[in-house]
Amino acid sequence: MRFIHTSDIHLGKTYRNSQGEAERYNDFFTCLDGIVADAVKEQVDAVLIGGDLFHVGQILPKTFAKTIAALQPLKDAAIPCIAIEGNHDWIHRRDSISWMEALSQMGYIKLLRPSRTEDGGYRFDRFDEETGRGGHIEIGGVNIYGLGYIGAQAGSHVARICDAVTSERNLLLFHVGIWTFSPVEIGNMQPDESHPLAETFNYVALGHGHKPYIVATPEGNPYAYNPGAPERVNFGEQKYAKGYYLVTVTDADFSAEFKPTTPRPMVVATVNLEGAGNVEEALERFTAKVRENLPEGDARRPLLELKLVGKVAFHPFELGRERLRIAIHEISDPLHVEIKNHLSMVSHSGAGDISRKSLEEIENEVLHDLIKTGSDYQGREEELIRLSIALKNAVQKGVDGDELLAILDARRD
Repeated sequence: MRFIHTSDIHLGKTYRNSQGEAERYNDFFTCLDGIVADAVKEQVDAVLIGGDLFHVGQILPKTFAKTIAALQPLKDAAIPCIAIEGNHDWIHRRDSISWMEALSQMGYIKLLRPSRTEDGGYRFDRFDEETGRGGHIEIGGVNIYGLGYIGAQAGSHVARICDAVTSERNLLLFHVGIWTFSPVEIGNMQPDESHPLAETFNYVALGHGHKPYIVATPEGNPYAYNPGAPERVNFGEQKYAKGYYLVTVTDADFSAEFKPTTPRPMVVATVNLEGAGNVEEALERFTAKVRENLPEGDARRPLLELKLVGKVAFHPFELGRERLRIAIHEISDPLHVEIKNHLSMVSHSGAGDISRKSLEEIENEVLHDLIKTGSDYQGREEELIRLSIALKNAVQKGVDGDELLAILDARRD
């Protein structure tokens, strides 16, 4: 038996109100198309998606239509697509059917979701093809169980998950990160909390973190695999390998081979303008640094995130975003650019008094003063400052309401 294990596709992700919005939107479908084509070519027995098929729970109708078109070749080839829900797939209005549930009822995926017993345990009912519901399905002699995202307390659920499984040759689809491996800050459990899964499951198919990694028992036996996101979803992911696992099962042996994908080129660079005496000098150094970091050998327009640092002899506001974007477009044609201006200015407010404050420091001070005036928030200033800045950055990127809610939900976990 062979299957593809992928996760965190994030269909629907884009940069709102950006010139590259449509092209970036298509990147994630192009990535899924490639994985589906590989599945058909390799004639695998199943494709497993470890959560976050979608970027937000409330997707656009066109996203749903394009998802159906992307999954159609699997349906035509009679290759089942087994999926669970990630934190991004959640729909906030639980009185409505989710898009994942709709795909399952229409036969494009088999959405696995367990039931709960009266005493808080888990029950993995056999998947019902007619209703598109269930927590367990058997394919090629492998028993596949699906759990989805259950939040920051996932580690405390491991014993109950294992107690609910009595079969052999088991696989668990689980949208959770493992601390020390996962780059995300929420929805993780400790490695020692996850190790008992190896006693019940031959292969734990993870999702959630966008970096690929393998978890082994203390004895060194690998049992849990996270393929990461096959496309670069967020800035910072240029550091990670991108791909999915092609897994071959022989008896009780699960052998996973990492297959690379080809994500859009992404550049994250720090531009040090320390000591620049005027805007013209700063722009010259800025463009030289950008040119130095531009990728070669890929015709696709890159994604750029540039962080400006250093103490300069002019006001940082003189080096505005539009001025910097014009300078970039004179040497390149990026799909999307994000600029973080952390420049500091040396100012003399009195004899012998020299203050150096960056825009980020000023922003933090203002937020701190505003938050601490509320008695209910005292003692939580740093936490709420981080949340405020995260929301501000998300709004500046043009994200929609569901993603803002996801940020709030994540911080609450």
